[in-house]
Amino acid sequence: MHITNCRRLFVAMILLAMAVPGLGAESTAPLVIAHRGASGYLPEHTLEAKSLAYGMRPDFIEQDLVLSRDGHLIVMHDIYLDQVTDVAKVFPDRARGDGHFYTIDFTLAELKQLQVTQVFEGPIGTATPKYPGRFPLWKSSFELSTFEEEIELIQGLNQSLGYDIGIYPEIKKPWFHHREGQDIAQKTLAALKRYGYSDRSSGVFLQSFDAEELQRIDRKLMPAMDMDLPLVQLVASTSWGEKRVQQAGHWVNYDYDWMLTPGGLEKIASYAEGIGPWAMMLVKTGTNGIADNGLTKSAQSQGLEVHPYTFRADSAQIPEAPGDFNGLLCFFVGQLRVDGLFTDHPDKVIDFLEKEADRCEGAPP
Repeated sequence: MHITNCRRLFVAMILLAMAVPGLGAESTAPLVIAHRGASGYLPEHTLEAKSLAYGMRPDFIEQDLVLSRDGHLIVMHDIYLDQVTDVAKVFPDRARGDGHFYTIDFTLAELKQLQVTQVFEGPIGTATPKYPGRFPLWKSSFELSTFEEEIELIQGLNQSLGYDIGIYPEIKKPWFHHREGQDIAQKTLAALKRYGYSDRSSGVFLQSFDAEELQRIDRKLMPAMDMDLPLVQLVASTSWGEKRVQQAGHWVNYDYDWMLTPGGLEKIASYAEGIGPWAMMLVKTGTNGIADNGLTKSAQSQGLEVHPYTFRADSAQIPEAPGDFNGLLCFFVGQLRVDGLFTDHPDKVIDFLEKEADRCEGAPP
């Protein structure tokens, strides 16, 4: 058997063994991935949000990673500090020319001085929450954490509670870090290996929106470090600017359209074990609501797991057609048969999988 197929088979066996608690040993329930922790309830990527998520018992907890000026891996979603901290108040003169405060411009000691809050929009003095109804802005006390701090929290809870909850780190914008003279992929792999995440039995997926960086990790960095981790290719809309490339002397958005083609999926399967598309990339919309566009089955036919993002129970975040959060989950679990779900509300997804999933049209018998 070709080594790539062997790897796919091994990962599939692991995923089948990690069914959501309460669903039975033979369940093929999708993985539940706590997106930025229990971010529907507490400020994202704080240790408090990760602790709350852990108590909900997802299969994996996600960590987005960026670098500080002194080379520490910081767990936060963006390379900017603007929309989750009070950096504009604490260090008002440290923005770059584009108005953003970049994490990589601050040392860990400086970053620890910042207060973290729910994602907000607008200037700090008149900020409004991005998701109304979630944890209120600027209440209590939350701070940024390092990747090492979070790993030690999760591993410590695994030891003290006897669970086996995995981690799901994302390397944020490698192209930006390379431009800043930093190799964030190498630093991430070094940290993972240091904490025992070196092979496919370690309880980890490693993800990125950067296809070329994932290929570098798969073909160069991991072999050199004697590591073999399952990789997930995140899929973005080109307009989002998740990756930028130089073209004729200008920085332009990387084109992600190739990833949604049969040939693109075949290429991804040569270096990754799964894809992480925006959930709406898996559907087509019409007068009768949403329907399967075939991408899920096309990816799975290449041996790829499909882990779409992001399932949020906030009423404003649910497409009109399914009607409610459980209706949305019913479609993706019962009809599309995705292999995993990133969610801000892991407790609600787990409750659905335990109590409702078998009633969905198209659900496995």
